[in-house]
Amino acid sequence: MRKRLLGASIGSCIHVAGVLNFLDLAEKLGYQTKYMGPAVRVEDLVDEILESDPDIIGVSYRLTPENAQVLFEELKRRIVQYNIQNKRWIFGGTRPVCIVAERSGLFERAFDGLSTMEDAISYLKCQEVTQEQEYYPQTLIERVFLKKPFPILRHHFGLPSLEETIDGIQTIAEAQVVDVISIAPDQNAQESLFRPEEMTEETGSGGVPFRSKEDLARMYRASRRGNYPLLRCYSGTRDLVKMSELLKESINNAWTATPLTWYSVLDGRSCRPLKEAISENQKNMTWNAERGIPVEVNEAHQWSLRNAHDALAVVMAYLAAYNAKKMGVSTYVAQYMFNTPLGTSPLMDVAKMLAKIELIESLHDQTFTSLRQVRVAGLLSYPVDTDSAIGQLASAVNIGMSIHPDIVHAVSYSEADHAATSEDVIRTSKIAKRVIQNCLMGMPDAASDPRVIQRKNQLVEEAQILLNAIRTLGDSVRESFTDPRVLEEAVRSGLLDAPQLKGNPVAKGEIETQMVNGACYAVNGDQIMTEWERTERLMEDVIREY
Repeated sequence: MRKRLLGASIGSCIHVAGVLNFLDLAEKLGYQTKYMGPAVRVEDLVDEILESDPDIIGVSYRLTPENAQVLFEELKRRIVQYNIQNKRWIFGGTRPVCIVAERSGLFERAFDGLSTMEDAISYLKCQEVTQEQEYYPQTLIERVFLKKPFPILRHHFGLPSLEETIDGIQTIAEAQVVDVISIAPDQNAQESLFRPEEMTEETGSGGVPFRSKEDLARMYRASRRGNYPLLRCYSGTRDLVKMSELLKESINNAWTATPLTWYSVLDGRSCRPLKEAISENQKNMTWNAERGIPVEVNEAHQWSLRNAHDALAVVMAYLAAYNAKKMGVSTYVAQYMFNTPLGTSPLMDVAKMLAKIELIESLHDQTFTSLRQVRVAGLLSYPVDTDSAIGQLASAVNIGMSIHPDIVHAVSYSEADHAATSEDVIRTSKIAKRVIQNCLMGMPDAASDPRVIQRKNQLVEEAQILLNAIRTLGDSVRESFTDPRVLEEAVRSGLLDAPQLKGNPVAKGEIETQMVNGACYAVNGDQIMTEWERTERLMEDVIREY
């Protein structure tokens, strides 16, 4: 049976927004609600309680604390008079009035201006927030389900100094605004942690210079406070399985992130030959899958960052998820990076993400499911000016919420100027959370826009054409989409290509792309090329080579 929640603004208080928002949230969580309106007399509130017998009564008052004290005393007398002490009472108002409410002893919870939607959700789901570690789930799935319908918030963090990073993690955890801290290692750690003799003298380039299991353990211990955030870390760019094992043992890695084709000669972040890199990346997926660790495959947006056209990005999103499923992954973290390539419009961004979602979630079954993670904002979209960057952050979060994410990966507004400090991370997260809260109150449905639907359908259709072309590169012995040889050939042949791969030893780098009306297309001169035209031309070259 649905719990009943009665709300009212009492006394002479005519402020209704807070109560109505709370009741609306309760409705979404399965409660049966009723609102009596503004300026309700205490005696009328009690009469309604006696008649409708609610489980919880929510009282709001936002005027002077002195008048609130008088109302609470009258309410207490009538509660005793009519023997309704067994009811659960909650209060909402300004902080000074909340102090009076808490002292009255009437209310089991008071919500003031510092309370968040997450606090309300936690209360309504009967999961009271405490400062005890046991409250905060330490697995990704549990954390996601605890917070629903509010997405969990992730932010990366890593300063050029290990000690500053450890102090910063402690500060971020105590602020209780981030659910997942992603440790960003420097390039030496990513590429050569297990081969220290190869490390360069450059330390702290791109992240924190951890060099041992104890360094990671110290960062983990620093996070054991506040809201006990989950920790995870970027994967290595080689020796991926060794890195996965280290991260599991040291920081209880919340989920692993691995590429499919990248961290190889394709992007120069390691010297691994492409085919060998694909094979090792797949083994890393399998290793984590066998231990029940969720897997994220950082693939599609890497192509978009190099100005690949949207249809190819959709294909790579699908191939990444497809490979994860075939390697035994049961919980897949699908990352949807917005604002990439630069110049992508909000509507076309949503269309591209919906095309990715349609293909990825077509793989869902009893053995495989995905969580939606939006990354906001795209790094290239941030201006250097702080105020403008904050505007871009808020806009990107708003658009990202249109695909109803489980995880919001916020990127600090500071990134165009400097690596995020703990203060930047906290401020970014607060901005993002406020936008998220507003979006959860209701927003226009971008997915129903005819322009979005048309572009999404076009991308799905073109993605199928490219997938069919890749499939023909395989044989009857192995699956084309998981065969490292086939995937390598797809890159070498130009089926998988991007303009910024020009001069790459393994890729063609011959494709031309262009932003047209906010979307990224493959072009021939000034003319948009369909995927059928593009793949036909390339496959003729492949056939001639054979």
